[in-house]
Amino acid sequence: MQFSYSVEHALHSLFYMIDLPKNKTIGIKKIAQMHNLTDTYLSKIFSKLRKSGIVRATPGIKGGYELAKSPEDISFWDVIEAIEGSSYFFQCAEIREKNIFEKDPTVFKKECPCLIKTVMFEAEDLFRQSLKSKSLKWLHDKVKKDFSSETKQSIERWMSEV
Repeated sequence: MQFSYSVEHALHSLFYMIDLPKNKTIGIKKIAQMHNLTDTYLSKIFSKLRKSGIVRATPGIKGGYELAKSPEDISFWDVIEAIEGSSYFFQCAEIREKNIFEKDPTVFKKECPCLIKTVMFEAEDLFRQSLKSKSLKWLHDKVKKDFSSETKQSIERWMSEV
């Protein structure tokens, strides 16, 4: 299992958007500049975030993006799901239905769930629950406390230029 880099770019971008003043937006070019990314690439990510209700877009010259929800209501899983989709990583093709023992009712019972699938889905559900328990606010609180006052001022200055 591997997430695309888009998940990381989304989480880092959203992290800095938490400090935007109320009713203030940030343009995609500004966010892309912060991460040394192309605005075309980041636009695709933000389109997915917008469709999932994580960010809100304001059109026009002074337009841009802002969080559509409060940071405590945006989990890591919400962001991953917006970018990667909601399908399980493990894809069960029910190959046991096609094996040579299929006609032997003592070996294979169709109504019995595949134990491999069950175990894989249980593990993934635990993984998802862990990611759902961590929000953008949690991330912000954990990381920002370690920023030096100079770093905090630099970020505030940069954000005020939005």
